Amino acid sequence: MNKIQSLYQEWLSLQPLNEQDQIRLDQKFMLEFNYNSNHIEGNTLTYGQAEMLLMFGKVVDEANMKDLEEMKASNVGLKMVKEATLDKEQHLTEYFIRTLHKTLLREDYTVYRQLPDGTNTSYVVHAGQYKTRPNSVITPTGERFEYASPEETPALMADLLQWYNQEEAKGEMSPIELASLFHYRYIRIHPFEDGNGRISRLIVNYILYRHGYPMIVVKSDDKNNYLTALNRCDIKIGPIPSDGSHAELSQITPFVEYMSKCLERALTISIKAAKGESIKEADDWRKNLKLKYRDKINKPEVTEEIRKKIVDEDFKSLLQYIDKELSEFYSIFTSVQWDPFVAKCRKLDDGFYTSTIDFYKDFSFIKTSSLIQITLDIQQFQYKITVEHIKNMSEVILYKRELPYTEFLTEKDRTDIVNIIGNHLNQFIETFGFTTTKKNK
Repeated sequence: MNKIQSLYQEWLSLQPLNEQDQIRLDQKFMLEFNYNSNHIEGNTLTYGQAEMLLMFGKVVDEANMKDLEEMKASNVGLKMVKEATLDKEQHLTEYFIRTLHKTLLREDYTVYRQLPDGTNTSYVVHAGQYKTRPNSVITPTGERFEYASPEETPALMADLLQWYNQEEAKGEMSPIELASLFHYRYIRIHPFEDGNGRISRLIVNYILYRHGYPMIVVKSDDKNNYLTALNRCDIKIGPIPSDGSHAELSQITPFVEYMSKCLERALTISIKAAKGESIKEADDWRKNLKLKYRDKINKPEVTEEIRKKIVDEDFKSLLQYIDKELSEFYSIFTSVQWDPFVAKCRKLDDGFYTSTIDFYKDFSFIKTSSLIQITLDIQQFQYKITVEHIKNMSEVILYKRELPYTEFLTEKDRTDIVNIIGNHLNQFIETFGFTTTKKNK
């Protein structure tokens, strides 16, 4: 605790932060907290996806809709907690916790599960309401650990909130001790069917922020140490839920020590921000690489065999398909010439192939061409097919598609390409045909 007090005093001496440093600190914490708190509970969004969603409102790559909505709701809950701490006269209430829970879960939903005997069961998770069915967890030793029953929960939650507000008024515990003990007591009740971990970590930060401390992050990659600290307290206190929900500070030393380390980290980062120093962490390189190259990590590279298959079975067959679908319209033009020749491609360099079609038309007064270039670019982890209109020595992209080399163009892709080229040629003929007609008059 001496280290925390020393860091806290330094943190206070640096207040207030300038606007720019406060913004970068707030953004870092917002992203770190929402990503890690949800990831601990099984949210599948990557760090990069969470960053794009929360910072820019964009969805990148394929993502589960429930996970996206969950992440956004988590950020709303975090804002609610921050706003609630501003009113120092308002005590923490059950109503606020239930409202926070409803915000996180958004609405009631049904969970379907298969029991060990093969039978199916389901239950409804109620947003903002205490549980209506027992809940439990399987311990690392394989035993079932029960939380408070639905019948016990209302009384135990009332006791918890009454105890917290009294202890806060006394001021005998440090904020991190009070927050840790609230977290532990709350988890032993487990008042909701789902979302209890996220709520507990939000309330921890409510307590810390209310008392002038930075908020903390429990890292998802440190989940095992987090749960182990809680489990060590469970073993000392015993399995009876009401004993856990009335635990004393002296009984949860391992968990207080764990949470204190999280607070030390938060204070250290906050002090660096206040001094205008970099708040990047040692493993930020990992996050940056995952964000920039999320679609390439652990992906096998292209081989010569794959390269040949892409050229022969995908690209060349695409050219043949284009020729087959458009050939009945070739007579409309004065001439149609392929470079290098019909439905074939030219290799320009390693991994780059091209085929160009010159649709030439003599409109009496106007003699002009429409050049369509179809290219294949085989890269390290994926390949790209592009269809362009060459005009005045510049390219206008009509179609572009990137695919992992484990996939080929679908029938729909091929049809789309033909339709795009066909629409372009139709517009080309109508435009110059109209011009010629006008001049003839």
